[in-house]
Formats: sequence, structure tokens, C-alpha cells
Amino acid sequence: MGRHWRHLRYVMGENPITLFAFSLFFGLVLVAIFGPGLAPYDPLASDAANTLKPPSGAHLFGTDDLGRDVFSRVVVSTRLDLAISVAAVSLSFAFGSLAGGCAGYFGGAVDRMVGRFVDTIMAFPLFVLAMGIVSALGNTVENIVYATAIINFPFYARVARAEASARRGAGYIEAARLSGNGHGRILLFHLGPNILPPMMVQISLNMGYAILNAAGLSFIGLGVRPPAAEWGIMVAEGAKFIVSGEWWLAIFPGAALMLAVLCFNLLGDGLRDLFDPRTRT
Repeated sequence: MGRHWRHLRYVMGENPITLFAFSLFFGLVLVAIFGPGLAPYDPLASDAANTLKPPSGAHLFGTDDLGRDVFSRVVVSTRLDLAISVAAVSLSFAFGSLAGGCAGYFGGAVDRMVGRFVDTIMAFPLFVLAMGIVSALGNTVENIVYATAIINFPFYARVARAEASARRGAGYIEAARLSGNGHGRILLFHLGPNILPPMMVQISLNMGYAILNAAGLSFIGLGVRPPAAEWGIMVAEGAKFIVSGEWWLAIFPGAALMLAVLCFNLLGDGLRDLFDPRTRT
């Protein structure tokens, strides 16, 4: 445990950007966990007497056209958006890395089958494919998660396939095979840790992409349904008021969305350094 803690401190100390990204990430996680308790107002409660009020001491981010506190809605939205992205990326990582690892390790018919499936998904514009899936299944949170996981599947499958294919003839794989390890154990305990670093970079990038995808679906009316608090819905609802001067309705949820995506984009290098076995020697 002490060795891992020292390695974490080393990674953080070597790269200030990584320290900033991890700090921002833990801040987002804390807001997601404690968001409802941090919100000063009920995010769904309307107040006709305080509609379209600009930012003030009483309402830090102002109020919307129904008198709802924008700050409370932005804070509470963090849990939903992060939950969608974590669930979708976890599914696509689990199935994509398994399929890609098997394709790269076994080759032959398994490689061709996985490759054709990945090519079929990549043949469509990914956001349009997500729109089609949600339109066909219905715009529920579960279907948004499934659609996002499907369009992210090829990224993990391709990375895992390339890494496994390059390493399946390595000396430590041959040694593990000669020691009597089965294919499953080799894939899980020998190939897995060595293909994990580039996969962690992909996870961080796809987390940001998953949040953008969920927000984009909500923006065009195919995502989370109103009156639920969600960044994409808030940007869509606030966009029509920018011309009339109520800029805060779209700016603050858009800024929260930008910070979340920036955080996950910067997180990739740090995760690679943390999980790469070569950096711990």
C-alpha cells in the first residue's frame, strides 16, 4: 500500500496538470455525491415571482424562466451526467476490451468476427447512430447509457486488439503459457495489466465524450426528459434566451459541461502513468 501511495505522490508531483485534473475530478465526484445537500434550493421548484433574475447573492447563477435556481440545477445535474458517463464507459470498456483482447490474442476467425462488428458500428456517424438507438428504444436514462456504450465500444476493441496482437508473442506470454497457464488466465493476468495503460487514456477521453453525447442528445430532445436537471437540457432551454440578454441560463451549465470534459481530457496522461507497470519499477 505504501509503495502505491508513493507512486501516486510521484505522479502528482511530476506533472502539475495531472494534479489539477485529479483535483478537479475529485471535486466533481464530491459534488455528484453531495449535490442535493449542497443545493440551496429545490432544483425542480418553480417561483413565478423570481423568473429570469440575473446572478445575485440570493441566486448565484440567477433563475430560469420558471423561477428555478440555476445554481441548484447545475449542482444536482452533476450526479446524473457523471452517472450516465460512468455507466456507459464501464460497459463499453468491459465488453470492448474483452472482445478486442480475444481478437488480438487468438486472431483468425475471432479477429475477423470482432473486426466486422466494429467496422459495422464505425460505418455510421456515431452521434447519428446514438440518435437512432435512443429514438428506437425510447429516451430513457438506461437507453442513453446503452446507446453511448455501443458507440464507444469500437474504441476499446481496437486499442485492446492492437495491444494484444503486438504482445501475444512476447517472452513473458510464452513463459506464462509454458508454465501451464490457460488462455483465460493469460488474458486476464498477463496481457491485461500490460494493455491497461493505453486503455486508461481511452477511458478518460471517452468519459468526456460520453458526457458530451448525453448532453447533445438532451439538447436535441432525445436525452433526459424535462423537468429533470441535466446540463444539456439547461443549455437547450437557455439558448433561446441569450438573444434577449438572459445569458446566465446557458453560460453556467455550459461552463460546467466544459469543465467536466476538460477534466477528463487532462486526466488521461496521469492515469496512464499510474497504471503503467513500467513506471512502477
